[in-house]
Amino acid sequence: MPSTTSRSLFPLLALAACATSHLTAPPDYAALVAAPDRLDADRAIDGGRHPVETLAFTGARPGMRVADLAAGGGYTTELLARAVAPGGVVFSQNSAVLVKLAGEAWSSRLARPALAEVVRVEREFEDPLPPQARNLDLAVIYASYHDLVAMKVDRERMDRAVWAALRPGGAFVVVDHSARPGSGVEDSPTLHRIDEELVKREVLAAGFRLAAEGSFLRNPGDARDWSTSPHAAGERRGTSDRFALRFVKP
Repeated sequence: MPSTTSRSLFPLLALAACATSHLTAPPDYAALVAAPDRLDADRAIDGGRHPVETLAFTGARPGMRVADLAAGGGYTTELLARAVAPGGVVFSQNSAVLVKLAGEAWSSRLARPALAEVVRVEREFEDPLPPQARNLDLAVIYASYHDLVAMKVDRERMDRAVWAALRPGGAFVVVDHSARPGSGVEDSPTLHRIDEELVKREVLAAGFRLAAEGSFLRNPGDARDWSTSPHAAGERRGTSDRFALRFVKP
């Protein structure tokens, strides 16, 4: 197949416009999220994931070539596919481990009409994208950078591979659950969190520069001492303190 809370979206939209001025205007993200053919299961978690603000932060827009890394069941893949249509393509990537964990959810997702221009990618994280996924405008990894620790992924290799796949000016957006400052990867396998500063250091070391930090997923009241795994979080799912980082390839 060819997958401080922001008071206004205007700063995010302005950021996106500057970063991708060679492309078309951004779509109406709120309208995309409100599309009647989206899955009820996706709508049920929208409140905790803030998809409108997330899409605005990524800057996804029609005609873009995008990669969704660690796609899982494809929630983010579908949002990106809607945002880059018409004329865009999304490379939806899962490793062998994630393919097993996703089960039929990923395959079912990619069969949906809204994802007709999504390319299914089954590759390991150290080399996550196929040869045709080059000169990308955007790569996204949502709430899964911390999982790379437990999966013993060579994150340095992955970050360099993302760098190589992006065009100059292309963006790498990392969203994840924040761990206690200075904890590094200590809480990644157990609490499914990662130290924000560690992520910055690792991605910057690959040659990126930090272009923006989003506050729309922040929760200062989060003690960061509980697991954000959907099964373990229970009613607290979607309330964790999360960072959103937009890196750019100079």
